Amino acid sequence: MRSKSLSFRLLVSEGLVLALFFAVVAVVLVQSFRESAEQALKERLQVQVYALLSVAELNLDGELKMPGSLREPRFENPGSGLYAFIQQGKKKPLWHSPSAIGLDPIAPPKLKPGESAFLLDDHKRYALHYEVIWQNVAGVEHEYSFTVAEDASFLSAQVEQFQTTLRFWLLIIGIILVAIQFVVLRWSLKPLRLIVNDLEAVEKGQKEQLDSQYASELDGLAGHLNAFITSERVHMERYRNSLADLAHSLKTPLAILRGCVESFNVNKHTVQEQISRIDEIVEYQLQRAAAKGEHKTSKTSDLSEIIRKITVSLQKVYIDKGIHFDLKIPDSCPIYCGEGDIYEIVGNLLDNACKWCKSTVKINVSANRRKGQRKYSLLLHIEDDGPGIPAHKLNEILKRGVRADENIHGHGIGMTVVNELVGLLGGKLEGGKSALLGGMRWSVYLP
Repeated sequence: MRSKSLSFRLLVSEGLVLALFFAVVAVVLVQSFRESAEQALKERLQVQVYALLSVAELNLDGELKMPGSLREPRFENPGSGLYAFIQQGKKKPLWHSPSAIGLDPIAPPKLKPGESAFLLDDHKRYALHYEVIWQNVAGVEHEYSFTVAEDASFLSAQVEQFQTTLRFWLLIIGIILVAIQFVVLRWSLKPLRLIVNDLEAVEKGQKEQLDSQYASELDGLAGHLNAFITSERVHMERYRNSLADLAHSLKTPLAILRGCVESFNVNKHTVQEQISRIDEIVEYQLQRAAAKGEHKTSKTSDLSEIIRKITVSLQKVYIDKGIHFDLKIPDSCPIYCGEGDIYEIVGNLLDNACKWCKSTVKINVSANRRKGQRKYSLLLHIEDDGPGIPAHKLNEILKRGVRADENIHGHGIGMTVVNELVGLLGGKLEGGKSALLGGMRWSVYLP
């Protein structure tokens, strides 16, 4: 498991949390056990004090007498760890158990008769002090302090044993929990591994997109990744297509230049205009190839002016045909579209019309909305009197590389470019037979 992986980080984080939790639990449990053990010891010592009180007697002289042997055998064994002391007036030692031979009496604190105190002295002994007042037969009262003590080592040994047992079981439980957490993490992160594997498959070309069943939390991520993959593929396809589009877009300006050079009277203005047009086409295609699929319409172009420029140029290209352009366009028709896009759309449509027509090309621009297509506010009709295109081939010629007549020179991408650009502009391209001229009619609906 790599140190930078999510599984490793989560496992280490949860391991640290578990370790901190177990440390706090151990401290609380040990402290609780110690307090419980001290309370139990206090109760045992209280019982021993009551036992001493039950066997203690006052003689006629008022002296306290203890029996020769006690019920608790540990009081009889020196160094047994259980000791008993009786003092009078908190200073005068009266008696001690045989187990306390050689030990100094434990000084009791200041207590009232009937009160007791449980303390840990400087010699690491727990002692229970109990203050009593006895009255002899003569009515004389005597104050005595009964003290029973036990070495703290007995309680410490119990606490240490409890700590050892607790640490062992906490360690076992911690290992089990970490193992369970590792399995849970592996299962929980399985969707991430699945999406990584699918991305590797997409990278190797084994898959087109992320198509597995993912966790609901990853559906959005998978969708965005699929959109990104599709966008990049379209972007790369646009680079390839733009090279072909560039060659096709330069065809008309080059033909005009060729016609000017071959003619006896070279029109320098026309040559300069077409050279500038070629430069614009190259710049436009480079920008279009680098585009990310975004379409910006912050600039306006005059459709009528562009149509006039293109028809003037095409008259020189097809001078042998003597084509008549029937223009029904407004003096000015500004539209929110890039000039390069309009040149591509109108130029390709008019070039095809001039190529196939007999003598007439009709161009009509209408700002009236077509019935049933209310969202399109501008309509461009381009018609010719040529043979037209069979209805069953209309959809085919919109595909890249397909031409209506394979015997006619061309690249088969002009109409594809028109269709793509019209679609990017949010418009629609329709083809059919011209009712007036009998040839082909192309209708471009622009928003």
